[in-house]
Amino acid sequence: MIFDPPILPSVLTLLLVIPLVGIVPLLAFVRDARAAKQIAIVTTFVELVVSLIMLAQFRVGEAGFQMVESVPWLPSLGIRYEVGVDGISVLLVVLTTLLTFISVLYSSGGAIKQRVGEFMIAFLLLEVGMVGVFVALDLFLFYVMFELMLIPMYLIIGIWGGTRRVYATLKFVLFTLAGSLLMLVAIVAVYLNSGPAGSRTLSFPDLIAGPTRFAPEFQVWAFLAFALAFAIKLPMVPFHTWLPDAHVEAPTAGSIVLAGILLKAGGYGLLRFALPLFPIGAQVWLPIIIVLSVVAILYGAAVSTVQKDLKKLIAYSSVAHMGFVTLGLFVLNTQGGVGAVLQMLNHGVVTGALFLFVGIEYEKTHRRQIADLGGFANHWPLYTAFFGIFVLASLGLPGLNGFVGEFLVLLGTFRYGGQPISGLLWGPLAAIGVILAAIYLLWMFQRVMYGPVREAYKALPDLTPIEVACAAPLLALTILLGVFPQPVIAIIQPSVERMLALAGATVTVAVH
Repeated sequence: MIFDPPILPSVLTLLLVIPLVGIVPLLAFVRDARAAKQIAIVTTFVELVVSLIMLAQFRVGEAGFQMVESVPWLPSLGIRYEVGVDGISVLLVVLTTLLTFISVLYSSGGAIKQRVGEFMIAFLLLEVGMVGVFVALDLFLFYVMFELMLIPMYLIIGIWGGTRRVYATLKFVLFTLAGSLLMLVAIVAVYLNSGPAGSRTLSFPDLIAGPTRFAPEFQVWAFLAFALAFAIKLPMVPFHTWLPDAHVEAPTAGSIVLAGILLKAGGYGLLRFALPLFPIGAQVWLPIIIVLSVVAILYGAAVSTVQKDLKKLIAYSSVAHMGFVTLGLFVLNTQGGVGAVLQMLNHGVVTGALFLFVGIEYEKTHRRQIADLGGFANHWPLYTAFFGIFVLASLGLPGLNGFVGEFLVLLGTFRYGGQPISGLLWGPLAAIGVILAAIYLLWMFQRVMYGPVREAYKALPDLTPIEVACAAPLLALTILLGVFPQPVIAIIQPSVERMLALAGATVTVAVH
């Protein structure tokens, strides 16, 4: 079949290069806050436009990788610079560029007041790592990008964070670095077991297309190493304790990308690498992961109900929502898998928006304790309307985007027939998490927006034009993805089915 030539050749490499190019003038104007803001806004906007061009080039209905670029990097070791996207990653790349642009645009409005140039440099470097994680097809390149995300986020929290930023950054680095080192050991083991010397590779397309599979015992331990790294990044219970501290201390822009993008690297890694490469290992650890996923849903929701800090409440709700992601992935059916990817996308939009609005409120009032807030609906009608829609989307109201992913995950869970206990138990338990989400989110909204009016807040202004500009695209996606999810599902489903087939076929043979 002959296809039209791409609109932009090497578009994925371009997505990695644009932020690096933007850093060059930032270094020259690092002491000029106004110029630094303008350079960062233009750079991230160009990156967003190029990602939309990439999405326009994507051929819907094809399960394989598209726009692949592959050249030798370390040929003596069989390591390549290999990038590509499929239905799982292409939308995550667009989400990354959108949230990065919104974060930079919001920060340029005055949220970051010191070392503005350095902050923008860190954010552009972070964008390289985030995009690189979703386009890398070589395991070594993926690891480099996975680690690259860690450094600028460490700086963003550690320099521009709150009063306990040092504690939060150390905890964040120690947790994620421990998981990354486990994954590095597993990547080396994969390389050594990928074939005889001289033909070894870390190319994911080559590994899944090869005639030989890894030995069952090797798969068990390799899967565990990968899964632990991704479980910490998600984060999955009991590796979640770094997340609330990181969110509370991070600046608003840091919280947006941390919740919207960095957590998704964990779920994406499980679906992209762990499941298709080590299906026998996945089958061995699958019952434990399903139990931990349901525990995360219920625990995250229960702890959210007693939080007094707005940021902590949303952070713990993320633990619950990401539990739906892992649950959907490991019921090993199409409904669950598609629902998990949709949940990652929708959670990025909605939770990114919630952290944005908590940041807007904090910049105006300098308060985040729910008991210190109240009566905003009387003075901030625009803020209340935006925030209310995002709250309803987060609790899964039908017609908004939060509903679609959770519904598909629950549908896939009810169809799960694994042992020792089927989805007839896990499905209802996970559904309780949806009910709890309605309780803690609506209770929070009622206290903050319709509680007693605080005299000190009456003179504070409603949303500014920049704040509306940041929130508007997220609001549009929240409604469009809730009302018309089918175009997105059409992009995601073929690639999800391909990854699950790579896992399911071998698992079936191994079991039976």
